Amino acid sequence: MWFRRALTILAINGLACGVADLALAQAAPSPKPAKTTAKPAAAPKSPAAAVAGGAEPVLIGQFGTWGAYTATPNGKKVCFALAKPTSSKTNPPNRPRDPAFAFVSTRPSEKVFNEVSVMIGYALKPGSESTLEVGGASYAMYTQGDGLWIKNAAEEERMVEAMRRAADAVVKGVSAKGTETTDTFSLKGLSQALDRIAQDCKR
Repeated sequence: MWFRRALTILAINGLACGVADLALAQAAPSPKPAKTTAKPAAAPKSPAAAVAGGAEPVLIGQFGTWGAYTATPNGKKVCFALAKPTSSKTNPPNRPRDPAFAFVSTRPSEKVFNEVSVMIGYALKPGSESTLEVGGASYAMYTQGDGLWIKNAAEEERMVEAMRRAADAVVKGVSAKGTETTDTFSLKGLSQALDRIAQDCKR
């Protein structure tokens, strides 16, 4: 399973960068009046999106802190929910890092549904332990590069169900330089976002 995840890192990172630009733009204050149309917005083009087979992620719905997106890298449709942390802490404090994002991805062509991953914004310490805590339970996360995935895939469905019901999820990791990080993701809207992407990427 780790090999499959490794093969998808470039594609996920490419999509992440494309939608990260959009997510950050949405979060930034703007003097322009708010859009009143419900028409889905396309993410801006980016070199990373080009790496992902030229895919252009499209926002198909915003639910609380979670955006629902779809894209078609290399002609294969994928759908995912994405959110950025509501709070981030480092120990020692104020260490620089790139923005972090959490994903729940569905790739029907690979028979992958609701795969949780976190792009944590820095190179993780090789062999270090990372965790995702939600609903009173802690799940060990497999690490590679700047990405996290659940170690025991058999627990993923249970973790996703807990994420649907809980108020937030806490992700802890250690950087290659030894910096400890704690990111808290609000789960408000995740359940609705997952229902939306399930409509576009059916089993």
